[in-house]
Amino acid sequence: MMKLDIQLFAVPFRKVSKTRKRLRRSHNALEVPGMTKCPTCGEMIKPHRVCPKCGSYKGKTEVSKKEAE
Repeated sequence: MMKLDIQLFAVPFRKVSKTRKRLRRSHNALEVPGMTKCPTCGEMIKPHRVCPKCGSYKGKTEVSKKEAE
């Protein structure tokens, strides 16, 4: 007689419902980064960064416009 080398794996007893699956994965959604308005030009930028459009930071010009581009 031939001996088979078969491994048995765990099989779920019941199907996982759509609601339970979605509740478990609810924290996996992508988050939008917080944006603030540049006080000089009004462009939406990430906080604590130099504005790429006008080159200002906290209302002061930090980078000249040619360097910003």
